[in-house]
Amino acid sequence: MDGNEKTGKTKKPNPAKWRPQTRLVRGGLERSGFHETSEALYMTSGYVYPNAEEAEAAFKGDIQRFVYSRYANPTVGMFEERMRLLEGAEAARSTSSGMAAVFASLMAQLRAGDRVVAARALFGSCHFIISELLPRYGIETELVDGTDLDQWRKALKKKTKAIFFETPSNPQLEIIDVRAVSNLAHEAGACVVIDNVFASPVLQQPLELGADVVVYSATKHIDGQGRSLGGVILSTNEFAQTTLKDFLRHTGPAISPFNAWLLLKGLETLDLRVMRQMENARVIANFLSKQNKLRRVLHPDLASHPQHALAKKQMKGGGTVVAFDLDGGKPAAFRFLNALRLVDISNNLGDGKSLVTHPATTTHQRLPIEDRERLGITEGLVRLSVGLEDPADVQDDLATALKAV
Repeated sequence: MDGNEKTGKTKKPNPAKWRPQTRLVRGGLERSGFHETSEALYMTSGYVYPNAEEAEAAFKGDIQRFVYSRYANPTVGMFEERMRLLEGAEAARSTSSGMAAVFASLMAQLRAGDRVVAARALFGSCHFIISELLPRYGIETELVDGTDLDQWRKALKKKTKAIFFETPSNPQLEIIDVRAVSNLAHEAGACVVIDNVFASPVLQQPLELGADVVVYSATKHIDGQGRSLGGVILSTNEFAQTTLKDFLRHTGPAISPFNAWLLLKGLETLDLRVMRQMENARVIANFLSKQNKLRRVLHPDLASHPQHALAKKQMKGGGTVVAFDLDGGKPAAFRFLNALRLVDISNNLGDGKSLVTHPATTTHQRLPIEDRERLGITEGLVRLSVGLEDPADVQDDLATALKAV
């Protein structure tokens, strides 16, 4: 008699009937013969075969089984299945980092002569891929103001293979109309790839709004505790099998089983953490909006945000990040950062600890100054990722640091 028979559980439950919070805890769980409570960690690079015939059949694809952990792994598979269920996607493929996910989601489908249109407001490494790396391979790229539908419409009059954008964007928290831009892209025959990392799967579902492919840096909210790198690509089965599969297999951006296990455990508390961090961010944004040493404060839940109405329409909340502009440029920003005692200076975000960074000298320092100015990334701009601390303590720390300015 096995464990299921002893407990009366002779049938597997149907995850399709579960609500999101249940999927975050139990989605993709595959217990071994030891009936462990926690997901098993399979730290193995390869797998053995009972005979040479089965090895041959496995490599020919005649049978489905684990062959090599660069291709698939039981722990990685559980993480991918949980992400798939959460996102409502047909397929999920994990990668070693968020940037590996971004690059693979684009490069796997592009060839020399293809064209990509992207929003101008991008994370520094994403901007590098679009504006510098893809053109090296003969791929034409064009940047537009992501919030301007007329610019998208004009750019998509030319044949386009794919479009790419972040919403909310890093670090300005620009909100792009996912449904409207997706409709324009599909009319032009383009594949819509969206980086949803700032919103997380808890606050925004781009696939429901018309996107074709969604990518995440799982390093951010999904891990949420500063432990692990990881990335995820969510798509249709067709895209995963015909476009991504061989690219991922043969270029090797595989996530380690240990990192996948950490991310699995992170998913269990994702909803709780993001909702609490978002509430804290609202408190901090409202506090900062009343400070006279700041030129502007950006958070999608503030009525002053340029796309506040759109954010309320397509998101379940404004997210965990606040951006603000200090009078006095870089010297004022550095005095502010250096005066913080609770909040840490770090370029990560989505962490349980509140983290602050100066984009102009870190995440976006490679951009020419004219491009930064065009994007509104001033020398005084600070990005704050709000954590799980008591918001009153974070507020006190910010207030003290503002006095140093």
